[in-house]
Amino acid sequence: MNLGVVFLGSDVATVAEASGRAERAGFASAWTTEFLDRSATVTLAAMSAATRECTIGSAIMYAVGRSPFVLAAEARDLDEISGGRLILGLGTGTRRMMSGWHGAEPDAPAVRMEELVPLLRRFWRLHREPIEHQGRFYQVSIQPTAEFRPPLRERIPVYMAGVNPRMIRAAGTVCDGLVGHPLFTRRYVQDVVRPAIDDGRRRSGDASAPFAVAGYVLCAIHEDAAVARREVKAQIAFYSIVRTYRRILDLHGWGAAADEMRQAWSRHDAEGMIAAVPEEMVDTLAVAGTPDEAAGRLAATCAGEYDHTLLYTPSFGVTPERFAENVGAIIETFGVSGAGGPPAAGVAAAGRRMVSSSPAGEL
Repeated sequence: MNLGVVFLGSDVATVAEASGRAERAGFASAWTTEFLDRSATVTLAAMSAATRECTIGSAIMYAVGRSPFVLAAEARDLDEISGGRLILGLGTGTRRMMSGWHGAEPDAPAVRMEELVPLLRRFWRLHREPIEHQGRFYQVSIQPTAEFRPPLRERIPVYMAGVNPRMIRAAGTVCDGLVGHPLFTRRYVQDVVRPAIDDGRRRSGDASAPFAVAGYVLCAIHEDAAVARREVKAQIAFYSIVRTYRRILDLHGWGAAADEMRQAWSRHDAEGMIAAVPEEMVDTLAVAGTPDEAAGRLAATCAGEYDHTLLYTPSFGVTPERFAENVGAIIETFGVSGAGGPPAAGVAAAGRRMVSSSPAGEL
């Protein structure tokens, strides 16, 4: 299993240091994402400096709010300073995020991405030819100067975040991979995700080209299994109130539970949100429990469906101290002591070295 760790939480220095530890423990990749309080580009630069060999990736970086020019330049620089180790994972966020956070037109996000990704690749070939592009979302007219130097790689891998079939199809059409969502299940990947990818690959005109899927797996490890499960429930509830992800929940009959979570959210009732998460959701979606339990749980999730399995520590309602502690527990439980070996599930002996910790912070 190609294991990586994805970080959203704590400070940049903690994430960078943890990336270095993950690499030394044998993890194949380290990823970050961005939200209201985090820039993926800055964090990736710090992660690049803290690592030497592992892949670094954004899972995801916002594709809106940056012009294609800026986005291409940032990716080019990150790929250069990392020595060609970057995977550029892009996403639009929800329609509300596009308009309210970025001030971008929220219509047709999949069509926007289908225009953007090929345009980025043209920017990485700008040393070869100028760009004249008049599209629905982007207009570019640029002639490189004589001093314009080529990038380290003209073909930086681009992955796209997608949940619903239309965006997943867009990823299959124009990208090198898909970044899945923490709410993905094995059934959803098999019944919805893979067919949409296949549709996109057919539309791309090169269905045989390599295409990878990177997927989050929620992971909380604690000597008290109830603490770990509560942390996972809080993160599941945080995602389940978003209507964009309703298709996944309805597929499994979790729609009524999601309605309860939304009602609790509207009352500012954090405990009610957590209580509404069925135990089945935790068992289906997440690795949660003691180190020994966690080591045996990974295969039960949809991890085997992914080319990159990204272990993701809950961050919603979790203190920075507990976030860092859980990252360490993940690295110890699923890594290999010392650098050089492949990451492997089931290394429970390392997990047993983790000491008991205090409960997670309140939401």
